Amino acid sequence: MSTLGLIIITILGIAVLLYLIMHSKMQAFLALLIASMFIGLFTGMEPTYLLETIEEGMGGALGFIAIVVGLGAMFGEILRSSGGAERLAFTLVDKFGENRAQWALGLTGFIIAIPVFLDVALVILIPIVYSLALRTGKSLLYYAIPLLAGLAVAHSFIPPTPGPIAVASILNVDLGWMMLFGVIAGIPAMIVAGPIFGRYIGNKIHIKVPSHVIEAANNEPDEKKELPSFGLISFIILSPLVLILLNTISGLWLEEGNLLSFLTFIGHPFVALIIATLLAMFFLGKRRGASKEDLQTMTTKALEPAGIVILITGAGGVFKEVLIESGVGDAMGELMASSGFPLVLLAFLISTFVRVAQGSATVAMITAAGLISPILDMVDLSQPSLALIAISIACGATVLSHVNDSGFWLVNRFLEMSEKDTLKSWTVMETIIGLVGFFVVFGLSFFFS
Repeated sequence: MSTLGLIIITILGIAVLLYLIMHSKMQAFLALLIASMFIGLFTGMEPTYLLETIEEGMGGALGFIAIVVGLGAMFGEILRSSGGAERLAFTLVDKFGENRAQWALGLTGFIIAIPVFLDVALVILIPIVYSLALRTGKSLLYYAIPLLAGLAVAHSFIPPTPGPIAVASILNVDLGWMMLFGVIAGIPAMIVAGPIFGRYIGNKIHIKVPSHVIEAANNEPDEKKELPSFGLISFIILSPLVLILLNTISGLWLEEGNLLSFLTFIGHPFVALIIATLLAMFFLGKRRGASKEDLQTMTTKALEPAGIVILITGAGGVFKEVLIESGVGDAMGELMASSGFPLVLLAFLISTFVRVAQGSATVAMITAAGLISPILDMVDLSQPSLALIAISIACGATVLSHVNDSGFWLVNRFLEMSEKDTLKSWTVMETIIGLVGFFVVFGLSFFFS
């Protein structure tokens, strides 16, 4: 089949994917599989070989993703149940002071959303936003936007959250490099979209604390549950990140030997997350009175939402494999190479298009990674370059959240805002995060070409 024919079928396949998700409200897992089969069959793949490709793509993706996402979900649930997120937030707000509480909330969101899913983290931390707004009389947005910015940045930029993990797996990116560039791009994005924009929009739009929250606060008993220590929470959350980064850095500095082998082993995401999960189970579970049955219930509960994410990201691996085996990858690679677009910019634009069209940041990241992966196979790129492309995809998948994004309605509901005010606040904040992060990544790409 001609290059033009392959490109047309790919465009139609993406249109099928978007139609199924947006119009038919089909689960993204099934929609990705159907779109993959559509592209495979209409590009001339033999049906039996197509089925083998689907199986190979699913297995190749899940071999890494299932373990990391599953462990991360258990780790995050234990942290949530123990009150660790609240302890981190309370301590940082206390240390920063009420006048700089925005910065404390942004940092809290950034740290907590690394092991805890964004929606769960928001449910845990939104009472702190309510409390601060009640105490100061300021708009909810003054405090909510910094917290949301921190949560959104970590959700899209920093593994082991599902989106970055899926992109890293599809593009074969070292997680250490992805974490490093995710932090480098994410911190300025969080600062501009969080405390700075939050102060501006909080003064422009006054959102009151919901009446039911005020009533609950007035009737709330004085006693508070005992929370774990700030130092312990910080140690447990940072331990897997430090181990993974140590693995990446040691490979650059150390020669082959027992020490390098040891650091490579404990710094592998599997081992690092197992260590972190066991630390959380012991210090935040057993030491605080949780029984074996309690821990089993917590960790089992955590795997329920993780299962959906794992299947969707596995379907993304299928999508990528079909693009490669059908010949679409080579055709797209030749087309994009002749366009002269930098790969970092191309990744951002593809991801942005899918994000705006269908809403889900995770689906946008998986789809964009699948589309650009065959192109990357045609060029020899270093791990830093691949990591920058991966973060660029994350940036594109963050911008312009609107009414087709579940996050838009989550924020709309918790802050009881109109759709217009949600667009002015949440949507603008998400777009700032994506653009600032992309500009940082684009600048860094000139040093890692």
